[in-house]
Amino acid sequence: MAKFSPLMVAPPLIFAGLAAMMFFGMYRDDPDSLPSVFEGKAAPEIAAEPLGDLATFDRSVLNEPGVKIVNFFASWCAPCRAEHPALIELAKTVPVYGVNRDVTEKDAMGFLDELGNPYKAVTYDPGGRKSLDWGVYGLPETFVIDGKGNVVLRFAGPIQRVMDSTIWPAVQKAGQPE
Repeated sequence: MAKFSPLMVAPPLIFAGLAAMMFFGMYRDDPDSLPSVFEGKAAPEIAAEPLGDLATFDRSVLNEPGVKIVNFFASWCAPCRAEHPALIELAKTVPVYGVNRDVTEKDAMGFLDELGNPYKAVTYDPGGRKSLDWGVYGLPETFVIDGKGNVVLRFAGPIQRVMDSTIWPAVQKAGQPE
C-alpha cells in the first residue's frame, strides 16, 4: 500500500479551485464584457500622427462638453469592416473619433475611401503605442467618453450587435449630468 503524501492532495485541490473559478466566471454580470481600468476615469492621452490630410485630435478634444466615441480600427480587421455601417449611423448622432492601426497610410485611407468616413477626426497609430496606452489589445475597440473626458464604457469587438443593449445606454449615461 502506498504511503499518504500531502502532494497527492494538491492536484485535486488545484482542479477544484480552477473549476470553481470557471463556474463562477460564467455567472458574472456580463460574461462578454472586458472591463477597462479606465472606466470611470480620465481617458488616456491620444495624440498620435495625422492620417493624410484628415482632421486629427488629441486628449483636449475628449475634455470638451458632450458625449463622444473613440473607435480603434484598421483596414485589415474584418470585424472593423463589419461594424463600419454601425459607426456611420452612430456618427449621425454622436461625434466619433477614430484611431487607425494600419501599417501604411495608404491602407488606412483606402479603407475610409471604400467604406466612407464616419470620423470627425482620426489619428494614425501605426506602431500601436497609443492603443496600448488605452489598453486596446484587439480590434475593433470602442470607448464612450463623457463631457469631462472620462471613459464611461469600453467595448471590445464590433458594435453592431450591441448598439441597443450596450452602446446607446452608455451614450445616454455619458450625457447625464452628475
